[in-house]
Amino acid sequence: MGEFTHFDSQGNAVMVDVSEKNDTVREAIASGMIQMSKECFDMVKSGDMKKGDVLGVARIAGIMGAKKTSEFIPLCHILNLTKVEIDFICHEEDCRIEARCKTKTVGKTGVEMEAMTGVSTALLTIYDMCKAVDKGMQIGGIHLLRKSGGKSGLWEADGGYAAEVQNDRENM
Repeated sequence: MGEFTHFDSQGNAVMVDVSEKNDTVREAIASGMIQMSKECFDMVKSGDMKKGDVLGVARIAGIMGAKKTSEFIPLCHILNLTKVEIDFICHEEDCRIEARCKTKTVGKTGVEMEAMTGVSTALLTIYDMCKAVDKGMQIGGIHLLRKSGGKSGLWEADGGYAAEVQNDRENM
């Protein structure tokens, strides 16, 4: 565990100075879930929601959210994202939709916040488009799966995202 970097010696909030860092390829993948009723889940999957293609709209919203992260997370740097990708995995057994956001840039600071913001925005969009059918939907589990680049290099959540991807491929 390191020390907090967003405070100066007097305890005031500051944006971290990254000007001396080297530019490296930075990537992050985040995940989160929304759980809903079976009726709502089936409508999303079949495209029968009155507001339209829920996952298509949520994908675009997630991309837009990732791009605007620095506008609503006060101490985040403005980043030139080179890639934002949103994918959805439907978990039939418990009517959950998992959103995954992958972000990438070449720069001096990481893209973890952008990945988590992309996931959050995608999930909130699903809620917004489906609330007429199920107001009791629950969003949760938003977390970083993987990040790479920079001085700290590769980090993966416990259990390893790479192992999870391999397992997904084997079960296809």
